[in-house]
Amino acid sequence: MTTRTYSVKGMHCASCVAIITKKLSALDPVAKAEVNLATETARIEFSGEPVSVEALNELLGRYGFSLVEEAPAKAAAPEPAADRRASKKQEKLDELRRQKRQVQLALPLALLFFAVMLWHTAFALVPSIPHFPIDRETWRSVTLLVAAWVLFHLGLPFLRGVASFARTGAASMDTLVGMGALVAWGYSAFSILFPTLRDRLGLPHESFADAAIVVIGFVLFGKYLEARSKLKTGEAIEKLIGLQSKSAIVYDNGQEIEVPVEEVVEGTMLAVKPGGRVPVDGVIFSGSSSIDESMITGEPVPVDKREGDTVIGGTINKQGAFTFTATGVGAETMLARIISMVEEAQGSKAPVQNLADKVAAVFVPSVLVVAVLVFLLWLAVGTPALGFKSALAYGIMAMVGILVIACPCALGLATPTAIIVGAGLGARHGILVRNAESLETLSRVDTVVFDKTGTITRGTPSVTGIEPFGDKMTDGELLALAAGIEQHSEHPLAQAIVNAARVRNVEPVQVTEFKALEGVGVDALLGDEPVRVRKPGDSESARPEVERLQEEGKTVVVVERNGKTLGLIALSDTLKPEAAETVADLRRMGKRVVMLTGDNRHAAAFIARQAGIEEVIAEVLPGDKANAIKKLQSEGRTVAMTGDGINDAPALTQADVGIALASGTEIAIESAGITLLGGEIGKVAQAITLSKKTMRVIRQNLFWAFIYNLIGIPLAAGALFPLYGIFLNPAFSGIAMAGSSISVVTNSLRLRAAKINRS
Repeated sequence: MTTRTYSVKGMHCASCVAIITKKLSALDPVAKAEVNLATETARIEFSGEPVSVEALNELLGRYGFSLVEEAPAKAAAPEPAADRRASKKQEKLDELRRQKRQVQLALPLALLFFAVMLWHTAFALVPSIPHFPIDRETWRSVTLLVAAWVLFHLGLPFLRGVASFARTGAASMDTLVGMGALVAWGYSAFSILFPTLRDRLGLPHESFADAAIVVIGFVLFGKYLEARSKLKTGEAIEKLIGLQSKSAIVYDNGQEIEVPVEEVVEGTMLAVKPGGRVPVDGVIFSGSSSIDESMITGEPVPVDKREGDTVIGGTINKQGAFTFTATGVGAETMLARIISMVEEAQGSKAPVQNLADKVAAVFVPSVLVVAVLVFLLWLAVGTPALGFKSALAYGIMAMVGILVIACPCALGLATPTAIIVGAGLGARHGILVRNAESLETLSRVDTVVFDKTGTITRGTPSVTGIEPFGDKMTDGELLALAAGIEQHSEHPLAQAIVNAARVRNVEPVQVTEFKALEGVGVDALLGDEPVRVRKPGDSESARPEVERLQEEGKTVVVVERNGKTLGLIALSDTLKPEAAETVADLRRMGKRVVMLTGDNRHAAAFIARQAGIEEVIAEVLPGDKANAIKKLQSEGRTVAMTGDGINDAPALTQADVGIALASGTEIAIESAGITLLGGEIGKVAQAITLSKKTMRVIRQNLFWAFIYNLIGIPLAAGALFPLYGIFLNPAFSGIAMAGSSISVVTNSLRLRAAKINRS
């Protein structure tokens, strides 16, 4: 399966999306086609050899669309991703400037003629209002000429939509606006240019040319505001791209030289000065510093780094200077992968969008049928009541109003704009959403399953207890002796004991003749006396202290000198600081929280009690974790599995939503729909809050998009006329149509300021 992404030209509404999707999906090698209105992209999965861009454009060109491949597979010199994005943004800015010029021409005319329309309407209702200074016939002729220029110059894209519909039978927003404006102008031209024939046929004298001016003016204005707002939805990506360094300081023959970051290759030695930005991913070779990683992980507190620690490209060096070796450059940096993942999520479709797509596929053809039927109904019902002339005039206005007000722009923008902003908001907080489906599913999750080691706990052992036997030795003396022996070992437990001594400012004793005893422990000489750190023997295992510690799931080691046991040191994996608060947050949300671990029951139960988790599934082999998730799902549960994304991969894949914890540069995104940077599980509750708020905005958008048409179409058809004598002028339809799209995008933009942190 091969996936390619394309920019789409000429796409304006949900019906355009439906047409492109339908035509692409019908091609033989295409397994799946996803078209996104908000990002103006198409993602196509090919089951065989990908179809050439030329062949795709030959197919879509008949309908007024074209594709540009975003990352050509066989380009001789592939365009860098940053340049490609900059080029795409520049195209959008150029298009926005073109739209602005059109609006500057069309909107003043639309406002002028709309004001005159209101003047004439007010004069008919209130005779005391002064006459319009230009006689009606002269004004109609002027209006017809201005409308011709507006329609056939500024409104040319809409007329192309009509021509495309006549040629292919595929209708879009442009088709509706174009047909409405063309009908309004066409009848006006006939009425003004052929008055004798008009009177002979008994047709009304009304001119609707002003409606064509106002409709096109306000629709163009609405499209301009919509395009400008859509640019704002992508600001999260722009900010992430802005984090990428343009240059780097490299060592060349002992000298520091500044070079473009594109020239840095893996293994290059680089330097970072205080206040400088880390150019690429790497490992510190010498020096230490405090680094602000907030723009990557969402965490505001700078992280202390020293030799051997990883650094992330795009983060800011707050103090200190250091050198490091590049391990990830170009597309392999963590920041580049984050940008790629966010873009993928923003271009994907949520399942809730399927309803809008199905409606859009039949919406425009249905509107055309409804407009014609309403026109005929006005003639059939209105003629006996109002006379043929009035019935025809109202019928034309109703048809034009329906065609204009029913444009499905809001429907097509409802879901993708919210997904774009939601995914961007998540990225700012260190929550990477792989696709829109994961975000939607996460909002419905009722059960959150946590792996223990590395998820609920830190994943590394720590000294949690020091118990000397008798009164002759203190805790510090026992730890100094153990650390003195263990500092020569590379075992994780040994390192934990040495770290404990360092944290407590305990100086390890100096020993000689260190020796590791496989399966037993380590020993050495302290002066002439043999000393040892080992597993508990039978005699120690029976002691109450050892039994108690082991029941808590802790590892116990014995420290002895000259064959005499001096005391015990207990070690265990420790709870992450935010674990208990996270579990409490999830329980307040009404979520069922489960711990799933391969560890023994005692250790699991001890950690679960500390975290506030009541339900524990322990002693589960890695291969059986997925079956445990299946069992929960068989109970009707919607499950989110949270793990490190490596040994928990089967369970992450089986869960309805997999949430991978990623620390450093190890982003485990292949098995999980959500990745949390920094390895902090506190972001689990934030991710659920983000998903709920995003889905709430989507539901609001879809509700208003549907309600707008359910109310607007009957109003435009004249539903209020029989009861109240009120008729919606097509000009108001144009204003309403533009307003609906703007309101949907604006509502989505509210998400940018949403709070997802703990209150």
